[in-house]
Amino acid sequence: MATTSDSSVSFDQTDTRSDEMNSTIEQWIDDLVAGVDDAQASAEFQKWLDVQSRFHDYSYRNTLLIKRQCPEATRVAGYRTWQEEFDRHVQEGESAIWIWAPIITNQCPECENSPSYHEDSDCEYDETPSEEWSEGLVGFKPAPVFDVSQTEGEPLPDLDTEATGDAGDLVEQLTAAADDLGVTVRIVPKEEWTHGEAKGICEQLSLVDVQPLVEVRDRENEADLARTLIHEYAHALLHFDVDDDTERAKREVEAEAVAYVVGRYCGLDTSGSAFYLAAWESDDPEIVRDRLDRISSTAEELIDVLEDGA
Repeated sequence: MATTSDSSVSFDQTDTRSDEMNSTIEQWIDDLVAGVDDAQASAEFQKWLDVQSRFHDYSYRNTLLIKRQCPEATRVAGYRTWQEEFDRHVQEGESAIWIWAPIITNQCPECENSPSYHEDSDCEYDETPSEEWSEGLVGFKPAPVFDVSQTEGEPLPDLDTEATGDAGDLVEQLTAAADDLGVTVRIVPKEEWTHGEAKGICEQLSLVDVQPLVEVRDRENEADLARTLIHEYAHALLHFDVDDDTERAKREVEAEAVAYVVGRYCGLDTSGSAFYLAAWESDDPEIVRDRLDRISSTAEELIDVLEDGA
């Protein structure tokens, strides 16, 4: 993929400034969509996709159970699955995350019970022996799974989504802009980070104070730290009052597209955003263009705040 570290631009304070920003951002979004296409076709992404396909797609009920027991969970699998599929082992002393696993067995065509429950029921079906019944879902049982953070062994393939380049004082500018954006921001030392593998989060500050709280995990790569701040600011501006889990992937697309645009405006190489978006919306990179107005207006708002504070 092409890099964007040499793409820093400035918009003169003229009557045409808004048009210049709109046309430039639209061009950059086109570049991002093309980058997502390139990312999807890469061997790196295909290898990553292959591994992801081996993870079970959990039901909404099980997803809630996982998040309640381990809010930072990202990839979960059973004990043997970690061993046999991924050559990883659950670390000693780790507590299981309990979910509901389906019970699939021979099922009575009439009462739909398993053979043992059928024998104890009032069902009189006896046209075929139970060993000839078709298999079906007869119930659920508790089953233990473990998050990747609870395992060790062969690394899972990762996608390089980090921004790079000379961030200068961009992190300081972004944190200084928090008040103007109506956001509380905290850069949290790595050893104090409690949100698992997430680089940043945006949530409500408290039950009393509904102002968005943005927290990002500190790191040596200040270009990527700045990109994460922009990403979470975009969530605060666009999605803070949205609680629709079915739209989560599209919210990530919007926030990361804003991070790509603003980061590129600031002279960072944000081409890794293409891998980020490929991982979220691998079937439809056009969703970025579909949401251009929301992405563009939020990017412009952040650029204006940064310019006013410069």
